[in-house]
Amino acid sequence: MSPILASAAVVALVLAAYLVVAMLAPEWFG
Repeated sequence: MSPILASAAVVALVLAAYLVVAMLAPEWFG
């Protein structure tokens, strides 16, 4: 895997994790 693809995959995983946390945070901390 090329470094560009690897970094893009990492960014996608981070964004997906952030979206999940953003959706669940109100239930956890609300």
